[in-house]
Amino acid sequence: MTADRLDGRALNRALLDRQLLLRRHRMTAVEAVEHLVGMQSQAPNPPHVGLWSRLEGFGFDDLTAPMTDRRVLRIVLMRGTLHLVGARDALMLRPLTQPILDGHLRSPRAAGLAAVDLPAAVAYARKVLEEEPRSDKELRAVLGERWPDADAALLVWAVRLSLPLVQVPPRGIWGASGIARHTTLEAWLDGHDVPEPSVEEMVLRYLGAFGPATVQDVQQWSGLTRLGEVVERLLPRLRVFRDEAGRALYDLPDAPRPGPEAEAPVRFVPDFDNLLLSHTDRTRIISEEHRARVFTVNGIIRATYLVDGYVHGTWKIGKARGEAALRLSPFAPVPAGERDALAEEGRRLLAAAHPDAKAHRVEFERPE
Repeated sequence: MTADRLDGRALNRALLDRQLLLRRHRMTAVEAVEHLVGMQSQAPNPPHVGLWSRLEGFGFDDLTAPMTDRRVLRIVLMRGTLHLVGARDALMLRPLTQPILDGHLRSPRAAGLAAVDLPAAVAYARKVLEEEPRSDKELRAVLGERWPDADAALLVWAVRLSLPLVQVPPRGIWGASGIARHTTLEAWLDGHDVPEPSVEEMVLRYLGAFGPATVQDVQQWSGLTRLGEVVERLLPRLRVFRDEAGRALYDLPDAPRPGPEAEAPVRFVPDFDNLLLSHTDRTRIISEEHRARVFTVNGIIRATYLVDGYVHGTWKIGKARGEAALRLSPFAPVPAGERDALAEEGRRLLAAAHPDAKAHRVEFERPE
């Protein structure tokens, strides 16, 4: 590795450092979510595990207050997926990522709404959602009454693509249950200063959380295209490296790059974590062989654990008869030292996630 060339292990350590996974950090949950430029949150619980693995002293109820007082929220952003983000980032990023959703509205599925005045339907949906948060079922009923000849489910689909909708608490709070209900971002953050959308800021923030990275990596994370032009404008503020294949990697000049010899402790990474989703070449964190066992055909991204900085298996928590069990599914035999470290970390995770369980048990399956 030369001064301007970074091998795969150096990229791995840089990514883990930016992702707060080389050591636990003393920062609040809100600060961490903002540093990470959001956390993918297709399911409500994974961000809690992700923050627990990254922050010193994080408790699974530490997101409750920030969500209820609207400092963080769940909204569709990068790649057209639901993310947990800070309030300012929601306001800044949503206009930038709206073209992803607009693309879906130009798909063949939208042809079923050709006879509907879609702007009028979206405006009406905004009005009723701002009156009170509503579930998809409730919104279907309201829209179906107003447009009885239209496919109400398809109308709701179009509304969700057209409006910036926040999934409101208690959805997303640890231990809470209930159907997902939505209101508009403008109603939820009424009174907030609205930042100017800046694609340049978005790219710089991405590099701070995921760099060094190629232009294609930024596009993979964001779901946007033609970002090469943006990176070109930012070049005076960036440092350029090369990977082992000679591809240009862009980075913030003073961002941490701890080097390939930095120690990486075992860590549990939740389902859908952006750690695995934000580069075109994911071998900096997971091998191609193992990726097929984590990324399922139906779009589920399984929870994984890291050994020496790389994905070495998947995990799942189950609870029965008052006992909580963490089951690890290794991709290869686990050496004794790493096995002990995983068992210890796993017991801490169970204690944090299920403090009221009568017992906590860590189980290792046989590698396939």
